[in-house]
Amino acid sequence: MAQAATRFIDPDVLARLSSLELLARSVVEGFLAGLHRSPFKGFSVDFMEYRPYVYGDDIRRVDWKVFARTDRYFVREFEGETNTRLHILLDMSRSMDYSSGGQSKLNYGRFLAAAIAWLANRQRDACGLTLFDTQIRKHLPPRSSRAHLHLLLRSLEDAQPEAATDLERSLNAVAERHRKRGFVILISDLFTDIETIERALRHFHFTGHNVLVFQVLDPQEINFDFKDVVELLDLESDAKMLIDAKTARIRYRENFQAHQNRIRRTCGLLQADYAVLQTDAPLDTALFHYLSARARRRA
Repeated sequence: MAQAATRFIDPDVLARLSSLELLARSVVEGFLAGLHRSPFKGFSVDFMEYRPYVYGDDIRRVDWKVFARTDRYFVREFEGETNTRLHILLDMSRSMDYSSGGQSKLNYGRFLAAAIAWLANRQRDACGLTLFDTQIRKHLPPRSSRAHLHLLLRSLEDAQPEAATDLERSLNAVAERHRKRGFVILISDLFTDIETIERALRHFHFTGHNVLVFQVLDPQEINFDFKDVVELLDLESDAKMLIDAKTARIRYRENFQAHQNRIRRTCGLLQADYAVLQTDAPLDTALFHYLSARARRRA
């Protein structure tokens, strides 16, 4: 992807932008501008074709750049006003507030949710948002209007972590509210037992939703490269523990990998797409996973 595009997709650069709306627009426009130079070639955003303007067309669909070049009015045709009902579920628990030096998992999750919402709105998809920890803190049903997108982005900007995680309770509550089939995107570190994750996702599976799980992790949670003796703090319980990092590293990595393998198997059994994202990874990776999962479900 071109350098001009990727500079807006690096999470540390994104954090310096003045608003989440500017961030989302920069990510999506940078991503789309680089599609033809990247491995993501072939994915579309459902733009179909131009056709001449006729009386009664919505003037907002007129492409004024084409008018400036041709002195003729053309409107953009899309596959439909609402291609998909999309709902983003963002884990706002205190464990998501962890950072080993770069962006916190929560900030990265905000960036990701904002970029997907912006891209969905550009595709004329209806997008909703649920912020949760032990309970649902904010719920916005899917809508496709620009005003709704702005409300969604403001909700992401204002949200703060408050408590621990109750993944099963929160996701079951969302599934009960959304009986119509759609696309569900879960953004979480998934730091809970695998049985809870399975029960939480199973509800969406049996109601016919297409599910994409983004597990957002800090690099240290994957690599555990701490040195010497370190004090670990559980952000959800405030419990502290002193450990020798070198001694604990092998056991930690074994347990971590076992947990990851079980998540991957569970998602496979429930036909949920699954992607692991590090908080230092560029967001074009996440958008690629979103578009490829969406394309598979629509095939």
